[in-house]
Amino acid sequence: MLDKLKFDKYGLIPAVVQDFYTKEVLTVAYMNRESLEITLKEKKTCFFSRSRQQLWRKGETSGNYQHVVSIAADCDCDALTVQVIKDGPACHLGTESCFRNVLYADETAGKIKEEAASSGNVETTSFGISDLYALIADRKANPKAGSYTNYLFEKGREKILKKVGEECTETVIGAMKDSREETIFEISDLTYHVLVLMIEMGISVGDILAQLESRHVVDKKVKQEALQ
Repeated sequence: MLDKLKFDKYGLIPAVVQDFYTKEVLTVAYMNRESLEITLKEKKTCFFSRSRQQLWRKGETSGNYQHVVSIAADCDCDALTVQVIKDGPACHLGTESCFRNVLYADETAGKIKEEAASSGNVETTSFGISDLYALIADRKANPKAGSYTNYLFEKGREKILKKVGEECTETVIGAMKDSREETIFEISDLTYHVLVLMIEMGISVGDILAQLESRHVVDKKVKQEALQ
């Protein structure tokens, strides 16, 4: 199959790297034949840096390795998609994906999708917060190699708190930009990391719901200044 690939005049082929679980595009990099062969052999992404003119293995310095699940070529055999399970953030800036600068997001499409779901015109999922909580808890109880969730638990509470803080900030930024789609994206990230923190501290979804119910939070929210 390698012989069918069409490398450009510089001996390179673009590789679109995706998260295996979410299908989110993490980054776009380039491979030459050698880096692709290394990737196939080591089952970790290896690319060719056009600026430095040398091979580089993702995670070599940061520890954020990308474990390859699959590699596919397009119909013209001149581009690749690489699905990976990542050990940590894909971007050198510390974000999960390199693609975080939203240029355009069609909010109308989101509304149409919501209306279709509410009218029963599309299938919906019953997956909820409790289900996600259970999945994360199971990952802690039964660690899986290459799991980002396990990466967080292994790094400990300080790392988890850092991620919660980062996602809080990104949620605020998305809302300040009045971007509905970006805010949804960031709230989803924040929710996930808060659930990881809850499990780390032994806090259940029921604990949170019980606390909210006890204060009648909708009408009588009072900020608690200090805990005794």
